[in-house]
Amino acid sequence: MTAPRPRVLVLNFMADVHQAMLAPHFELLYAPTPVLRAAHIAAEGATIRAVLTIGSVGLTAAEMDVLPALEIVCALGVGFENIDVAHARVRGLVLANGAGTNDDCVADHAFALLLAVVRNVPQLDRQCRQGVWRDALPLSASVSHRRMGIVGLGGIGHKVAQRALGFGMQIGYHGRKPQPQVVHAYFADLVALAVWADFLVVATPGGPATRHLVGAEVLAALGAGGYLVNVSRGSVVDTAALAAALRAGQLAGAGLDVYESEPQPPAELLDLDTVVLTPHVGGWSPQAIEASVQRFIENATRHFTGQAVVSPI
Repeated sequence: MTAPRPRVLVLNFMADVHQAMLAPHFELLYAPTPVLRAAHIAAEGATIRAVLTIGSVGLTAAEMDVLPALEIVCALGVGFENIDVAHARVRGLVLANGAGTNDDCVADHAFALLLAVVRNVPQLDRQCRQGVWRDALPLSASVSHRRMGIVGLGGIGHKVAQRALGFGMQIGYHGRKPQPQVVHAYFADLVALAVWADFLVVATPGGPATRHLVGAEVLAALGAGGYLVNVSRGSVVDTAALAAALRAGQLAGAGLDVYESEPQPPAELLDLDTVVLTPHVGGWSPQAIEASVQRFIENATRHFTGQAVVSPI
């Protein structure tokens, strides 16, 4: 007799093709909206053994406590800021994420944003379609052979640094502590890194500990010739301070894949040509999403067969 598939509550949006990847292994309860989430938990919470979510969607302590059969909570991507990790550990739940599955995709996107904002790609595209020729346009800055500061040298930060080396850049980084195996310059003080850098790429985890880590002081230190790129979480950058710096000419530009108002666009920045915005798609590609889903399958399958997960939190 075949054992029943473990019942998994999926709280994040997931395309049909990716749900189909999970179906042979698990019985899915798909709840990507607050209404469906509450309904499934209320009606079927006693039978749910796993939860799949993402950092921005999370899972609360109260929800965990009405899921008595819950054994494992997984974040599809690397972020887990809205999962109540402390309470999960008290409950004895296994925690895992998709660390490493979309690092290359996010790093690629960070450079897409950097090149777009520094080289004025959106404006040049629009002007070219309007028949404007280069003689009438100001010069765009170069990217190569300049200084990049990376805030958070984790998996994504390392991938960003690899790409920066291909552009002949000098690299500095800021984090909780220096990494002995890393040859790049370590800055214990983020303001000092911003003073040094031409480009500041934010790749640090979100959550209360990093909220508004990049604020008015850091932006002032980056200066009128500096550019900010954020591919981490919107909460890390003070949006009001960023808007003020850009409007005052105290910062050259910003490329943002994430912002505090998600999923609504950042109203303070929408009229600024010095900002390039994308809707939190840095980690999204067919290849990256498939790898993230496969990682969940591997983590959950290993857990339900008595093995350790591949990428524990």
